[in-house]
Amino acid sequence: VWKDFKSLPQELDLPFAPKQPIIYLENINRPQPKKDRDNDKGMAVTVGRLREDNVFDYKFVSLSHNTIRGAAGGAILNAELLVAKGYIK
Repeated sequence: VWKDFKSLPQELDLPFAPKQPIIYLENINRPQPKKDRDNDKGMAVTVGRLREDNVFDYKFVSLSHNTIRGAAGGAILNAELLVAKGYIK
């Protein structure tokens, strides 16, 4: 499911949108901040360590770059989306 996920920024092919917004790694010791924070120019969320859980069915670790995916990159992507949808010019 994660490998096939695409959202509106990918459908609109926005310049700052990651090509693959969620990257799943099967390696048991990933994701790791130093190795995975800059995936897809820092705009992708890297997921790994998927395992079954008795309380929530499944557990996993997700990692993203706080500055790029979070504050700065998120703001740029939001602006691109607003322009693409015609809310601002």
